[in-house]
Parts: sequence; C-alpha cells; structure tokens
Amino acid sequence: MAAIRSRTTDPRRRVRMAIGVLAALSIGTLAACGSQLDPEEVRSANGSTAADGSVAGGGDTGGSSGSSGGSVAGSTGSASGDDGSSTSSGGTSSGGSSSSGSKASGTTPSQNEPLPAGDCAGFKNGPGITDSTITIGNSSDVSGPVPGIFEASQDATKAFVAYFNQTNPKGICGRKLVLKTYDTGTSESGDQRNYTAACNEVFAMVGSMSAFDSGGAGPAEKCGLPDIRSTAVTSARYDCDVCFGAQSTKSTEFENAVPDYVLKSYKEASQNAAMLYINAGAAAENGKTQSDAMNKRGMKFTYVQGVDISDFNYSPYVQKMKDSGVGYVQMIAQVPQFVRLVQAMQQQDYKPDVLMFDPTAYNPKYVQQAGDAAEGTTVFTNFVPFEEASSSPETSLYLNYLQQTKPGATPDFFGVFSWSAARLFAQTAAKLGGKLNRASLVQALSQVDNWTANGMHAPQHVGPKRTGDCWRFLRLEGGQWKALGGTKYTCSGTTTVG
Repeated sequence: MAAIRSRTTDPRRRVRMAIGVLAALSIGTLAACGSQLDPEEVRSANGSTAADGSVAGGGDTGGSSGSSGGSVAGSTGSASGDDGSSTSSGGTSSGGSSSSGSKASGTTPSQNEPLPAGDCAGFKNGPGITDSTITIGNSSDVSGPVPGIFEASQDATKAFVAYFNQTNPKGICGRKLVLKTYDTGTSESGDQRNYTAACNEVFAMVGSMSAFDSGGAGPAEKCGLPDIRSTAVTSARYDCDVCFGAQSTKSTEFENAVPDYVLKSYKEASQNAAMLYINAGAAAENGKTQSDAMNKRGMKFTYVQGVDISDFNYSPYVQKMKDSGVGYVQMIAQVPQFVRLVQAMQQQDYKPDVLMFDPTAYNPKYVQQAGDAAEGTTVFTNFVPFEEASSSPETSLYLNYLQQTKPGATPDFFGVFSWSAARLFAQTAAKLGGKLNRASLVQALSQVDNWTANGMHAPQHVGPKRTGDCWRFLRLEGGQWKALGGTKYTCSGTTTVG
C-alpha cells in the first residue's frame, strides 16, 4: 500500500495506482473464496459519488444504470423451473462426495410455467410494494475508477426480472417485479447512500455487488431491508443480519477441493508450491490464509510472496520459482497480473506442473491478452462453465435473457451469482405468498442451505454464511476452457485457519 500512500506529484501515476489497487482488490480477491476487503486500505482509490438509479424495466435494452422504463419482458428462452425448496441437488458440504455441475435441480417445468407460489390470502402492501408491483433494488459498482467493474451484476439482475415477468404473468400474488438500479460510484459512501435511500424506495435489494459493500451494511440492518447479494465481501456485510450472499463466503475458510486435487494428481509438485498475491488489502491476507489452509491439508508452500501492484516486472519472481524447482504455482490477483505472470514464465521457459488461478481468470480478456502463454492454465470454479450451457437450463436462461436485455453483454462470474440471487429472491417471495414481508423474507433466507439456483452453481450455504466447499476444475487447451476430471464437483469440506 506504500504506492497508494506515497506523495507522488504525477496525477496520472496516482490514478493508475488507484485503479490498479482497486481492480486487484475488488476482482482478484473476491473470487478467491471467503475474501473480505478493507475499504480503509484503498480509500484513496475512490471519491466518486453515487449516482441516483432509476426504475429500470426487465426489458431495458440500454443496459445503463440511468435508463428507465417499465418491466417489459424479453422473449422466452429454454427455461427451467424450480421446485420451491431451499435445498438443491448437487452435493453436500461434507467430505468426499461429488456432484454434477451441469444439471438443474428439482423439477424442470415447461418454459412458461410459473414458480410455485404460496397462498396469497392476507397479502399486504408495504415499502416497495403496490397493488401491481414489487420493486427490488440493485446497488452495484458501475461508475468510478474502474468503470463498469460490476455492471455485469446489474445486467444479470435486469435479465432475471425480464425472465420472471415473462414466465410468471401473475407475478407474485398479482404483482410483477420492477427493478430500481443504483450506482455506488465504487465507493463506501455511495453504497451507504444508496441503501439509506433504498429503505423507503424498494422492498428488498437483490443481486448487488460492490468492492466497498461495508457502507450499506448499517443502513440495511437498521432498516430491516433484505439484501440478497451476489457475494458479501467485507466483514461488516458478512455480519449484517439481513444480508446474504448467493455465493456464500467466510474469510477464514478455504475449500479442501483445491489441495486435494493437487495432492492426488501432482503429489511431488504439491510439496514444493508457491503462492503469489497482490500485496494490498485482502489479497495479502488471503494469500497467507489460503497457503496456510492448504499446508494444513498436506501441501507444502515453500515460496509465499506478495507482489506490489505497481510492479510490472515479474521476472525475479519467476526466476526464483524456477531456480527452486517449484512445481505448483498459484496467484491471487486479476487479469492484468495473471497475464504478466504467464508471459514472464513463457519468456523464461518455466513450466510448472500446475498453474492454478481462481475463477477470476475464467474471462475472455485473460485468454485474449495472454495468448499462447496462458495455455495449460488451470482454474478452480464453482459454477457451470458457459461452454456447458446446453446441459444447464438455468445457465442457458441467464445467457439468453442477458443478450435479450443487453445485446453484446459479456456474462461473468459475478453475473452468475447475481442471477442466482434474483432467482433466490423470487422463489422465496413467491413461496411465502400472503405471508411475505421483509421480516419473513429474512427469516426464510436464513434457513436456505445448499442453494444451487437449479444447478447453475455448486451448493452455497446462504443462511449459515459459510464458504461453499464444492468445486471443479477447468484447463485452457487450444485457447478453449475444457473440463478437467469430468463435470462433477468435488465436495470435501473446508479448512479453517486464522
């Protein structure tokens, strides 16, 4: 963090540093399972104010957070339904089992069949609810130092609203969904301001994603505003009683699936492993936590090294690993840092047995920018790859409606879990029927476990707020991501450290 706090007089250099730190913290560490960000660490990367959102319809094709319109739905896709339960097939959170990552759980109704609904007797209007609509909100990082950093989460939530309104003509007890979007400006103060306003403007917040999500935690809890996020990333959000993540995380837990895979398939490499991480905020904490967890599981990390965000020369790190005969390399960062690493490795003709990244690397930009230097990269992931969408009705729905509501949009990791959050909200609210209110929704969400969004992703412990332990692997071959070891998740528990 010295680079951010230094008194450099070059404003362009300050901006580049700020953007670099923010990108690394808000992307590279989120995907690394259980990461939590400290907004105080990178406050100088912010300063943008939150923009007021507007009521955006499910069929909004503009995609901008400032657009407005009704809840016009897109055309139907190859939809899957849901059986209304809070648990889904796809494995458990205990040791050793495997589960399919490509099949929807529960029943699969026809594409026009509405969600199972509870008795609507006694339904009452309230904040965000009228006789004809239920307004939900989404507060995500859209503008700021890294424009559009989590816009995919807002896009995914819009896409789900379009899907829901089209396939559920009666809505939830006669009320269609309307989405009101908020832009945090990628700042803690923006998130706080948005949630303060949302208390009286919407019924619940759904699918939000922000690198500085601690700002809205207090207002949400004070208001009793249900908040079903893509992922909670700060301790304040994690501790918020009304806040949940469709991707569940706990900062002190790391899944055993990763070290178990390495120990089984690359035993020798597992005993001489390296962990690189961006030396800023949560990335630094997670690099040490994850290597400690994997050491406890039986691996041996002989080289654990932070990399300054301003460091563009990765040759010394690569040379150190090459000279030490390191066979397993893992890095916690984001696409630009991944690219620098693999290009430096290629330049020095260094090829470890395993190069492992988190789901952040599952991104077209990584493949495009790294070129053939990225070949052989392995990623661990907890959702159905988009290449396998034909075998996952829910993933197909997401991709289909995303293109209908925002043609040309790129689906991503955070969008998957924002769609999942919207699915969880709609399913839970419909089932509550006439009993639906903020308190009952929070209570119902607190009981949700092993949530898979109809097989879209691995089981998540939404209510218990623990890191999901089911993961699978992909390898980049010929510029394409290929399933490694089949399409099933490995569910072998988690290791707690710290």
